[in-house]
Amino acid sequence: MRCFSCSKLSFDILCKTCQKTLFVPTIQTRTVGTLDVISFFRYATLESLLHTKHKPEGYRVFKKLGKLFFRPFIKEFVENDEGEVHIVGIDEVVKNGYSHVALLTRAMKYRQAIPQHAALIARNRVNYSGKSLQYRLAHPRDFAYSGKEDVDVILVDDIMTTGITLQEAQKVLMQHGVNVLFAMTLADVEESL
Repeated sequence: MRCFSCSKLSFDILCKTCQKTLFVPTIQTRTVGTLDVISFFRYATLESLLHTKHKPEGYRVFKKLGKLFFRPFIKEFVENDEGEVHIVGIDEVVKNGYSHVALLTRAMKYRQAIPQHAALIARNRVNYSGKSLQYRLAHPRDFAYSGKEDVDVILVDDIMTTGITLQEAQKVLMQHGVNVLFAMTLADVEESL
């Protein structure tokens, strides 16, 4: 097998050299409305890897990214927090045989961190890729929540562009008595990070 990034021979989807030199996170927080969103990278840094979500090899890529970045974060968070927290992925719909967001959510399963898979699903299958802010506002996702109520939650998504999807998800969760602590994404499109 070869490293997806540098094409050198590797037993892993991303070789150790690329993991240490190319994929060093620059963790940033952006506030969207009342929601803090923690992102590990700028979009441009991970763009080629993020586009694998539309391909079969994306399964291995997103599983690795979850293990490298989301897992250590939640371990540290849980060790410093005494309560139980639930992890809710944004629209964990299976495409191409897997859900890339579910892989990130699954990587966060740890002690008091409990994933609620497919608990927040969009009823509107609109694609926001390349669409304007006006289009996004005019075509909401219309989320349906089927998870636990009256719990603390961390929202998970792969990319944050405008933050509209995360805000809509937060609003729906709040209607169910869910306290959204913050959201996490792999990448933030905003260039001012």
